[in-house]
Order: sequence, then C-alpha cells, then structure tokens
Amino acid sequence: MRSRLRPRPVRALACVLALLTICVTGCAVSVPGAGAGAPGTGEARGWREGGWRDWDSSRWLREAADFVNPVIEGLWKPERMRQGASQDQPVTGDIGDQGVSDPEPAPYFAEPVAAPYSGNAPTVGKLFFDTPDGPSVCSATVVTDPARPGASNLVWTAGHCVHAGARGGWLRNIVFVPSYNDQALANTSFLGEGEDKDGLAPFGIWWADWAQTSPQWIAQGAATGGKGAPFDFAVLHVKPPSGSDATSLEETVGGAAGVRFNAPSANKVSSMGIWGYPAESPFDGERMFTCQGRPGRLSITSDEPSLYRIGCTMTGGASGGGWFVQDANGVPVLVSNTSIGPSAQTWLAGPHFGAAAKTIYESVSDKFA
Repeated sequence: MRSRLRPRPVRALACVLALLTICVTGCAVSVPGAGAGAPGTGEARGWREGGWRDWDSSRWLREAADFVNPVIEGLWKPERMRQGASQDQPVTGDIGDQGVSDPEPAPYFAEPVAAPYSGNAPTVGKLFFDTPDGPSVCSATVVTDPARPGASNLVWTAGHCVHAGARGGWLRNIVFVPSYNDQALANTSFLGEGEDKDGLAPFGIWWADWAQTSPQWIAQGAATGGKGAPFDFAVLHVKPPSGSDATSLEETVGGAAGVRFNAPSANKVSSMGIWGYPAESPFDGERMFTCQGRPGRLSITSDEPSLYRIGCTMTGGASGGGWFVQDANGVPVLVSNTSIGPSAQTWLAGPHFGAAAKTIYESVSDKFA
C-alpha cells in the first residue's frame, strides 16, 4: 500500500461463497474463482543480478511503450522473496481533500484468510519486483481476459507497483506468485530453494512480459500526498514458469475475477471486501489478510474521481490487492485495488474503475489476443 497496500473443486468455492458472500446489498464479500535500463546497455550486469547496479535515473525508462522485463532464471528464490520489503510511504496531513469526502471510517481489524489460499482465495497472489532501494512487494489479482475466456494470463494490481510515477519509471523483475505461502505458514524461513514449489510458490513464479498503467499515474503519481491515486491501477500479462506445462494462469489457479467498470458510487454499496499480503508491522508479508466494510468517499482533488475508502488495518504490501463487490448475479467482481492509506493504519483507499481503467484492461487483452 502506497501509503501513499491447484485448481480447487467447485464445491470448495461454493463453500467459500456461502460463508463469505454478500455485497452491494448485504454484508461480506468473497474472492471469486472458487523501469528499467534494457539489456545490452551499460546496465546489463545489473539486469543479470536482478538489481540496479550502475543505475542512472536519467535513463530510467518511463513511457508506456518502454516496458521491458527480461526473465532472470532463479532470481526469485525463497530467501530473496522473504527479503522483499514494502516501499510504500504512508499519506499523512499532506493528502488533498478538495472534493466531497465522507467522514474517516472506524478501523476494521484485518482478519487472516484461512489456508489453503488456493481453495479460499485462488485468484489472489503476491507481486515481487525490484526498485532502486531493493526488492519490494505488492498484492495482485488474477482477472479474466476478454480475448481468452477461461484461459487468462492477466493480473490486476496498483500502478505504483509497476511504475514509480512522475519522478521515476518502470520497476524491474516483476513477477506474480499466485497463492503465495498457500498453507499460511507462520515461519517460512526453513523453506529452501528445493522446497520453493510446494512452499512459497505452489503454482510457480510467473514473469510479467507486459505491463500497462494509466498515463495519469505516469504523469502525476507520487509516493506521498495521494497524487495520482484516482488512476493508480495497472494490468500485467504474465507467462507460465519456465519448464511448466501450464497453458494459462487462470487454468492453473482454477479461476479469474471479472472486472466491473463504473461500479456504483460508494454511497450505493453496503459492503466491499479487500484482500492482500500486508508486509509492514505488525504484519510480515508472509500471510494473506482480508477486511470487509461499507465504503465511503475520499476525494483528493475536486476535478478527479473520488476513491473508495474502507476502515482497514492492513499495511504496506497490501497495495494492489483487489476490492470486490457482488454483481447482480451473485458473483464477486473486482471494482478497485488498494492504493493509499495513512501512517495510523486505520483505513485504505482505492480508485474507482472508469474509462481509463477499462482502456488499459482492453489494451493489454488486445495486445495478446
């Protein structure tokens, strides 16, 4: 959160829906489903090592067409994944409030998601990437692909989890790990490289071969103050792990979330559910948590869309995690992602998906159709 956070049988998903669901008209909402210098330049060695050696900010690739993310086999070993620390910066008194905002909500204490995650929240995973300050983490969601029904390789997250915004460019070595730490182990330090598949990455490590965020985030996005937050979203296309016989991410995890654009405004929604991997104290980034609550409105500037805001104690690392409501057919759908939260850790806010979000989603889908 910029403070600015094996396929399962259908009956398992049905149990989840029965226990967790209800949305726009009810109570709880369930999860559905149940940069950088290019290789060949002077920075090539930095790419091979996965870091930012010889990094020069003047050469930080930042335009939409500049995204590159070459696979570095063996980079994201369990130990390195555990080293990933959230780079999110809490918003404080500098956040704008120039439009219509509702009173700050009371905090809702995040609850742990029951293991296995692959059965209870199969579309949720953890994002890993490198920044100039070191490895970092976010959360993300497997979403449907209009061009490939039932076989999506698309992942939704926050814009700041892939691009540094107005003063930076594309981040490096971006990978998605679905159902990270599937068994919700409290201590994963004993998991070595050979136990990676069955421990931290039960479905493998999926490298992004494309990422797209909003032009507004690229132009305005900032680490603090909420700038760019109304457009802080991104869509990734990922490819199967090396040597894997997987045909698609959706088929591998057993589901994908539908995305709803122009969802009801906050005052017309009785409950939303948020999922993610908070990584800052008192959390450690190793386990998945959820918050449920009635959203309110948070306005950064009067000429930009209001954000959804929910009382929630999740911290940095939950950024990019999905926000869900239930559609008219009773199916949970994605309507936002975690973008910002305060240092007091009492609430989270995420953008309302409108025309800009839909354009990005359809563009990435079309690119790989």
